[in-house]
Amino acid sequence: MPLWQGKSNASPLGYRIFVSILKNWGVSPAYLLLRFVALYYFLFSRKSSMPVFFLYYHKLSYSWLASLLKVYKNYYMFGQSLIDRVVVMAEIPNKFTFDFDGEIYLREMASQKKGGILLSAHIGNWEIAGHLLKRLNTKINIVMFDEEHKKIKQYLDSVKGKKTMKVITIKENLSHIYEINDALKNNELVCMHADRFLPANKTFTEIFLGSVARFPVGPFLLAAQFKVPVSLTFAMKESGNHYHFSATKPKEYDLSSKEKFMRELLKDFTGEMEKKLKQHPEQWYNYYDFWKQQS
Repeated sequence: MPLWQGKSNASPLGYRIFVSILKNWGVSPAYLLLRFVALYYFLFSRKSSMPVFFLYYHKLSYSWLASLLKVYKNYYMFGQSLIDRVVVMAEIPNKFTFDFDGEIYLREMASQKKGGILLSAHIGNWEIAGHLLKRLNTKINIVMFDEEHKKIKQYLDSVKGKKTMKVITIKENLSHIYEINDALKNNELVCMHADRFLPANKTFTEIFLGSVARFPVGPFLLAAQFKVPVSLTFAMKESGNHYHFSATKPKEYDLSSKEKFMRELLKDFTGEMEKKLKQHPEQWYNYYDFWKQQS
């Protein structure tokens, strides 16, 4: 059973404070305050810190001290991702710049009018990536868990700018499957994470960073079922104001077997995850024991 339950520990008051700073003084003062918030979690949130330390020390082979410092930077980068999300979605003036690597592949997918699936993970800033997809001039659907506290969701909704995409919320009654089906049948793009699952989800395993880990079947099964193009997409922060968006070229998979299709896609997905994680080790935001899920 996974230790992740689909929700964060952020509070409405915290969002109000940071949004007020962003609107009145900009991004830099918000980042300054964030250093102290990150230090608080680093010092007092042992439950989330231990899995992150395990990642750096045992999986990426950093020294004990370097792993400890990486934990703090991970909290700081995660806070930045939340701040940057609010800045972009609320259209607060900013100096963010972006590189786009592989955008041509997504434009080709959109022009084919076949629909398509964009797979990503909790690496980098997927909210930024989703927002940038409006450049494609096609309908975008983003599939996500919606277990945030209602007050936080309502407050974030109140500061967002013009909506440029549809959010499909994952529900216990599986009604979101029908929404995804409709979107793909309407030749739209569907974006989703493929690195987390809830207790009721079906999973399968793959070697990730040298050990067996579980991944949700759903995203891979949808790709195999609809036989639509699939691209692996990420938005990684490379400096204080700069993001690098990347998308892989859709690959031709064996359509004769759903199982083989899914296995090949999963192997490609975990390979791309490993590459991004090794390039940007502080930007994988999984605060639970990822490898303990199979026990």
